[in-house]
Amino acid sequence: MKTCSCLLATVVVQAWLPFAGRAADAAAAAAPAAAPAIKVDAAKVGAPLSPHIYSQFIEHLGRCIYGGIWAEMLEDRKFYYPITGEYRPYGRDAGSPYPVVRASPWQVVGTATSVAMDPQEPFVGSHTPVIQPAAGIRQHDLGTVAGKEYVGYAWLKAAGPGNASVTVSLGEGDSLRKTARLQGIGPKYRRHEFRFKADATTDRASLLLEVTGAPVAVGTVSLMPADHVNGMRADTLAVLRELQAPIYRWPGGNFVSGYDWRDGIGDRDRRPPRTNPAWTGVEHNDFGMIEFIRFCREIGAEPWITVNTGFGDAYSAAAQLEYCNGPASSTWGRRRAADGAKEPFRVKYWGIGNEMWGNWQLGHMRLEHYTIKQNWVVDKMRAVDPDILCIASGDIGPWSTGLLKSCRNHMDFIAEHFYCQERPDLAAHVRQIPDAIRRKAEWHRKARQDLPELKGKDIRIAMTEWNYWYGPHVFGELGTRYFLKDALGIAAGVHEYARQSDVVASAFYAQTVNVIGAVKVSRRNAALETTGLVLKLYRQQFGSLPVTTETAGPVDAQAAWSQDRKQLTLGIVNPTLETVAVSLDVQGARLTGTGKRWQIAGTDPKAYNDPDEPARVRIEEQSVTGLLDSLALSPCSVTVFALDATP
Repeated sequence: MKTCSCLLATVVVQAWLPFAGRAADAAAAAAPAAAPAIKVDAAKVGAPLSPHIYSQFIEHLGRCIYGGIWAEMLEDRKFYYPITGEYRPYGRDAGSPYPVVRASPWQVVGTATSVAMDPQEPFVGSHTPVIQPAAGIRQHDLGTVAGKEYVGYAWLKAAGPGNASVTVSLGEGDSLRKTARLQGIGPKYRRHEFRFKADATTDRASLLLEVTGAPVAVGTVSLMPADHVNGMRADTLAVLRELQAPIYRWPGGNFVSGYDWRDGIGDRDRRPPRTNPAWTGVEHNDFGMIEFIRFCREIGAEPWITVNTGFGDAYSAAAQLEYCNGPASSTWGRRRAADGAKEPFRVKYWGIGNEMWGNWQLGHMRLEHYTIKQNWVVDKMRAVDPDILCIASGDIGPWSTGLLKSCRNHMDFIAEHFYCQERPDLAAHVRQIPDAIRRKAEWHRKARQDLPELKGKDIRIAMTEWNYWYGPHVFGELGTRYFLKDALGIAAGVHEYARQSDVVASAFYAQTVNVIGAVKVSRRNAALETTGLVLKLYRQQFGSLPVTTETAGPVDAQAAWSQDRKQLTLGIVNPTLETVAVSLDVQGARLTGTGKRWQIAGTDPKAYNDPDEPARVRIEEQSVTGLLDSLALSPCSVTVFALDATP
């Protein structure tokens, strides 16, 4: 993922037909402002809008997975960083509510020499802390809720003569009243479990491990809420289920180009911690292949796995595919079965690399070299499973042209990305998203006409990253906050996907949790962002059969039939701070005069939701009665109608 600006354009008349807006745009720029109006011809139905445009993307970056989806509360639980007497875990962002850990977050309790990092036969990684008697280690800034239970464990072994024991305590400040005593610590590592019920609701709780009797080596430590679901946060999963995203793309993003998928399989406690290859901080490898598949199953989504074509190669990609889809009798299928998953995962969607056109990407190479690698990787993967669907990493212009020419038989879809920044004018800010989608779609539509290599091919766009990206990182690295005005842009983007449904097969909002995400998660709570509310609303209520829709004035609108053609849905964005009266003319459908209306609105374009505060922005629902020929749209609003109708 790479930040970029999006082109702006003034659009007064919009239609589902692909090129209908071009001449109208130029004429409208010089014409007086038209009276707000929406005209729908429900008899003119376009290509179906795929539900896959509501898909999501998660990456090992910031607090998207660790601190977002994954329930682990401890930072650096495998001791990637050496514990020293100097406790300075954070860097320049130390004042942030969610700073990036840049040194050990474990504080020595006792003298500076009472904790040593032993590199000889470490439990995991490159060293293991050994704690002397009458000393300990603790970690601060943990989020607990009064009365809620938390479970944990530590892998421990005695590192010297004597009767060793460890006392584990949880609490706030100096009041660590909740304790568990771990005994029977022998000369071999054994997992010791503990459980607490928190006394306080706080973001400043601490976990303390104190050693008595004899030195103790601490292999790794874990602490999670007791209601975690296979290691995932129950509150985050509940919010993600509201989105009903059909596909999740993982593990990157820039991350994937330096990621060895084999680090994320096997015993979770023995998986090596690594430096994040693309971003900052540590990759704990707690959330790997099996965890991702379980995650998708928990929220009812299909998995999309991107393979490493940066520092990775075709043999690694083929082995990864065999691990997922191969029978238990195959080499890597046998390894999967040993990891607890006898049946193949049957992953259908496979992304081939990420943004390999960008010089920031690990393993970036010239186009003429990369097309060879793309085809090599796909050939090796299809030899393992010929039924997979492969998505090439495109970028409109010379790069996508080269892929379409040279790799057309080695891709089923082609990916495109875009991000938009902030614009001071509300309408211009909103307009960026649909303009960027249209620009991508029109380029590919023209490529189909101009490239003889594409004759007989139907290679559609997978918009695998799209969003706004600007503002301060409130929720950790790239954890930007979204506002009501951003929700308007995302809604207008869904409208544009409906207009371009003949060439856009899927879209993946980037990224789902915290990192430029539709969901924001604190240490204790999870909630939908303003943009998440829009995606939830359209996924649940907007139709799938787009019809020709023309608009005049400031509004952006698009209509679509439900799949059974019993409802005509209409989405409208009012990107102004005024109530707008809009005339509505519906042809080609008989409205019964009944239906429902949902609205997301407010007088402040900068209104936002925070997981630790009551929601400021909500979806409001009400019934609709009577035939509508005019609409009153609230300021700064997204409105969706579902009107009972017959063709």
